[in-house]
Amino acid sequence: MATESPILYEKAGHVARLSINRPHVLNAMDISAHEAFSAYLDHCETDNDVRVVVVTGVGDRAFSVGRDLKAMAAENEMSAAEKMELSHRWRNLRRLTDRHDFTKPVIARVNGLALGGGFEIALACDIIIATVAACFGLPEAKRGLIPFAGGVHRLPRQIPLKIAMGHLITGRTMTSERAYSLGLINAVVPSNRLDEEVNTWVADVLACAPLAVRAIKQCVAQGLGGSLEAAMAAEYPLEILRRDSSDSVEGPRAFAEKRTPVWTGQ
Repeated sequence: MATESPILYEKAGHVARLSINRPHVLNAMDISAHEAFSAYLDHCETDNDVRVVVVTGVGDRAFSVGRDLKAMAAENEMSAAEKMELSHRWRNLRRLTDRHDFTKPVIARVNGLALGGGFEIALACDIIIATVAACFGLPEAKRGLIPFAGGVHRLPRQIPLKIAMGHLITGRTMTSERAYSLGLINAVVPSNRLDEEVNTWVADVLACAPLAVRAIKQCVAQGLGGSLEAAMAAEYPLEILRRDSSDSVEGPRAFAEKRTPVWTGQ
C-alpha cells in the first residue's frame, strides 16, 4: 500500500474526486502526498470540465490526521543539503489551504479522524459532510507546533472565538455532532449513508450554473475581508464573466420555457 500513489484521482462527468491514499498512517500527509495533491488541484482548476471537487481519505478510519510527524522527525535529522532541497520542495507547493483563489467548489467527505492538517484541509473546503463517528481537532500545540496551514485563522472565523480558542490552545477534539451544532459542517450521517449524502450535495451543485457557482465563491472569498459596502461595490472578475455568459441567458430562458437549463459554462 505504501508504494501506491499517495493521492488517487478520479473524474466522472463534471466531478473530480481526490482521495488521500495513505491509510496505513491514517492518511497523514508527507511531502510526496502534498506534491501530488497540489498537482491535482492545479489540474482541477484549469480543467473547465471539472465543476466540483470532492476530497476524502481512503478507508473508514481517517479523512487525514494531517502532517506525517514521523516523516517530520526524520526530516529534522537530514543533512543541511537535504534540508535545503526539501525546503525548496515545500516552497513550491500550493496546498488547498493556501489557495484562497481556488474557484471550483470543494466538498470534504469526512469519514473518520480529521485532525491537524487534515482538519485544516476540511476547513478550507466549501462544504463538509461527515459521518457520525467523525472527529475533528487541532492538536498541534501538544506537539510543540501550531496549525499554521490556516487553522489558527479559519477556525476562529467559522465558529465563535472563545470556542475556537478553547480547541486551539488545548488540542481538544470535537465530535461531528458538536461541529454540526456550531455550524462548522453541513451534514452528519451514518457511515453507510455518507456517499449518498455527498452525492446529493454534488448533484445540487451541478444543477446550478457553473459560472454562477464560481462567481459566488469568489465574491464570498474576496468580500469577507472588508465592509459590506466595500464588498458590494467591488468588481469581481468571475461575476463579470458570468454576467456576459450564455448561461446567464439560458437560466431565465429555461425557466420561462419550463425546462431544465442546459449549462455550458460559457
